[in-house]
Amino acid sequence: MRVEGHIAMPQHTSPPPETRVALLRTMLRIRETEERIGASHLRGLTAGSMLHLSIGEEAIAAGVGLAMRDGDLFTTHHRGHGIFIARGADLDRMMAEVFGKRDGYLQGKGGSMHIADIALGHMGANAIVGANIPISVGGGLSAKALTPGVVSVAFFGDGALQQGVLYESMNMAALWHLPVAFVVVNNQYGMGTRLERASASLRFVERAETFGLVAREVDGMDVEAVYAVAQNLLEQARGGQPVFLMAHGYRFYGHGRKDPSPYRSKEEEQAWRLRDPVEQQRVRLLEAGALSEDAYEQMLREAREACDKAVAFATASPELPVEDLYTDVYVEQEAN
Repeated sequence: MRVEGHIAMPQHTSPPPETRVALLRTMLRIRETEERIGASHLRGLTAGSMLHLSIGEEAIAAGVGLAMRDGDLFTTHHRGHGIFIARGADLDRMMAEVFGKRDGYLQGKGGSMHIADIALGHMGANAIVGANIPISVGGGLSAKALTPGVVSVAFFGDGALQQGVLYESMNMAALWHLPVAFVVVNNQYGMGTRLERASASLRFVERAETFGLVAREVDGMDVEAVYAVAQNLLEQARGGQPVFLMAHGYRFYGHGRKDPSPYRSKEEEQAWRLRDPVEQQRVRLLEAGALSEDAYEQMLREAREACDKAVAFATASPELPVEDLYTDVYVEQEAN
């Protein structure tokens, strides 16, 4: 239930102290990196004309990302930087990719919206709404056959809730008992259209349950709540029970970095910014005595230094030669 920008959710048990700190560290790393990417975009340093930041959504990326295990698979949507960072992305290579440079994950050919890293289980980001979802179902099918215990996670925005491929994918995952987790990053708006104006029904958890999934929703501004719910759901998914998680959050910037979001009121934006997930976790840990001010400042310095290094690396990275334009487009193989 939405109450003045809040989502009323059940209470949860706090994770161990080291995990609570790790969740904050991950969110800080995401926030600082995204801020640096946004500033670089405004300076004309990034590739492409569009850039989608996940500032405000850090708790969802960190909470689910840290609940996952090494070897797990995942796909993301166009706003996937934070999720990739939460799963251990190399900031230097990621920044170089966003800058469209040769030392990037895909030699600059993917850019911000199409990063992938099979070594980390990242099967790709996708700019087509909902198009990554069936890829994660394929990952779940592969995991079931080849690597039992691995889960395949599809991260997507609320805009994909109106895509038929989501429901086809949920049906297939349930029918074949695949270890797949469908994670909705609900930031309230599909571009400039509020969710309530795009769907006649908001009972998405019940929709997922009708396909045979275990479905939950969570306050996506509370990283510990996200982590607790995600841990529980992912454990069920590992046993072949597909799951659905709807995490309610908010993006602090517009759809793209240069979008002033005229479709949102300033009062609404301020109400959500007061629930900044990074600040909430910082205050929570300080008040609990789980973190000191000095330790926090050190954590922040480390995140900023890593970002400085990544920007310098990306800036110094060379452009891809024109003659490489058509490489990596088709699989090279000998004719029979």
